[in-house]
Amino acid sequence: MFQKGVAPQDAAPETMQKGVATVAQRGEFDEIIDARTPAEFAEDHIPGAINLPVLDDAQRATVGTIYVQQSAFEARRIGAAMVAENIARHLYAHLQDKPKRWRPLVYCWRGGQRSGAFTTWLRMIGWDACQLEGGYKRFRHVVIEELAQLAPAFDWRVVGGATGSAKTRILEALAAAGAQVVDLEGLAAHKGSVLGGLPDRPQPTQKGFETALHAVLSGLDPARPVFVEAESRKIGRIFLPDPLLFAIRKAPCIVVEASREARLEYLVRDYAYLGDDTARLQGLIEKLRGLQSNERIDNWLALAQARALPALFGELVDHHYDPLYRRSQNGNYQGYAAAPRIVTDDLGPHNIPALAREILSMATNRD
Repeated sequence: MFQKGVAPQDAAPETMQKGVATVAQRGEFDEIIDARTPAEFAEDHIPGAINLPVLDDAQRATVGTIYVQQSAFEARRIGAAMVAENIARHLYAHLQDKPKRWRPLVYCWRGGQRSGAFTTWLRMIGWDACQLEGGYKRFRHVVIEELAQLAPAFDWRVVGGATGSAKTRILEALAAAGAQVVDLEGLAAHKGSVLGGLPDRPQPTQKGFETALHAVLSGLDPARPVFVEAESRKIGRIFLPDPLLFAIRKAPCIVVEASREARLEYLVRDYAYLGDDTARLQGLIEKLRGLQSNERIDNWLALAQARALPALFGELVDHHYDPLYRRSQNGNYQGYAAAPRIVTDDLGPHNIPALAREILSMATNRD
């Protein structure tokens, strides 16, 4: 119950007896309780877990300071009082209506004192509570290990195409048609381009992204194809794990070749919210200064100020997105040059399902 890196707050117990479960057994419980601080929980947590901290962020920092400046005994004395108070509050609130047969799994950072104290109290009450062996740290190791095993195990099919080719909408249509899909941009909460940040959802942490990706891959059938969009190494600030990046870059591709007019119509429609926030749009354009001439950047800023999205996206397509796409796809994806093409001048919502059906047909014929 002391500050990480300062005191042995979560040192794993020397002996493991009843009341301990492994990461592989986490699905056997009625509820998973994360006993760490809200800040730790926000960075990443086991999917489906709820946060019932035995120390909040400020308390954890306080106990760590006492440990350093006074003594381990004083830190434990103060920390134990805080832990007891917080557990009591949880018992009066979230846990007050739990039946006797309720079976929770509790974890902290390393499966030590924080989750140990909580589990002990729950078991004393009469619930069959278990402590996660190794805590979140062990779960994190499992995620990394299994991502490395899962990523190359699937029959990936990469949907490529220049910016504005409606690849994300096509993936959604593929999923609606029953295909297996991994929406990396959805998991990363970013559209992948310089303007790609979402207006209503921040990006997850790197750990949070990898945990969500692991959950998706764990539910896929390796006997069936899995469709994914061609991505660069980074989606916003999120890095794709190397095992996944290497696997999809070696996979067969299907390329959507949409006309410039169709792509511009799609971009204006898909990024319409940027027209309502010119300050944000101009800030994103400024990130391209140094990659484009000052004169061109100033022109784009003026178009943003005037909310002239069709003209602005036309400039971005011609001078930023398409040159970048031509440089990256042939070099990054082995199957790009020989990939079958789907040519279209219609990326309207009514035509997206037809494009998805054509992609499914191509994939089936290849098999």
